[in-house]
Amino acid sequence: MKSRFVVSPQWLNARLGMVDVAIVDASWYLPVHNRDAKAEYAQGHIPGAVFFDVDAIADPGSQLPHMLASPEDFGRIAGAMGISETDTIVVYDGLGLFSAGRAWWNFRVMGVEKVFVLDGGLPAWQAAGFPVTASTSSPRPKPFVPRFDPGAVRGKHDVLAILEDGSAQLVDSRPAERFSGAAPEPRPGLRSGHMPGAKSIPFSEFSENGKLKELKDLRALFEKANLDVDAPIVASCGSGVSAALVTLALASIDAPAYALYDGSWAEWGLPGDTPVATGDAS
Repeated sequence: MKSRFVVSPQWLNARLGMVDVAIVDASWYLPVHNRDAKAEYAQGHIPGAVFFDVDAIADPGSQLPHMLASPEDFGRIAGAMGISETDTIVVYDGLGLFSAGRAWWNFRVMGVEKVFVLDGGLPAWQAAGFPVTASTSSPRPKPFVPRFDPGAVRGKHDVLAILEDGSAQLVDSRPAERFSGAAPEPRPGLRSGHMPGAKSIPFSEFSENGKLKELKDLRALFEKANLDVDAPIVASCGSGVSAALVTLALASIDAPAYALYDGSWAEWGLPGDTPVATGDAS
């Protein structure tokens, strides 16, 4: 059985042009991908899609990458993109399933109920023979009234408290080599390793051929990592992008309590007094 938060290319194609359906290209790439999301959007995107700039729709006052924007800023930007919080929003990316999870999480944190991920992303859309266009649309602005959920976000001091009191489980979605400390971090100046007690589920494990795995397979990933999905879980990654896939998976299997550490390793790994462990998860 598939997640209720994903929709197929066929489903979306049948709804192209509907005034209450917003399509969002949330492509964002790591340096290793050597791809330009904005340029690719300009070359071809799903008709009617607007571009969600993960780096720009963020807190301008933070030195950390693409930290969550304030509810006021997010509502203003989303409204200018022609998106209302009552719309049906479909997000996708150019890899199949990667940064679309971050946009999905952004909208969810801001109170949107009908936000979905296009299963397989742009590659699946094109493989199905559906059109792309280089024409950019000028959407009519809409009011977007955010209903911010503070419980969905955690900061560094929250995670430090968790390490003290054990009130939540920590899961890290970076590649296993970065989690263990065997591979250096791609951002200069960061220490290698993971938060003590954290469990590792690399983000690539949540998808297959660019599509979110079946519910039973998602649940099995958490069980294999010795995580209790019925107890609180806080997800982290390199900078808060792939950790959103953890929250997508947890929401899909109806986990009752989960949140995302927005600063993730971009903050935790900075030189300082945050504890760092190396090696595989115990």
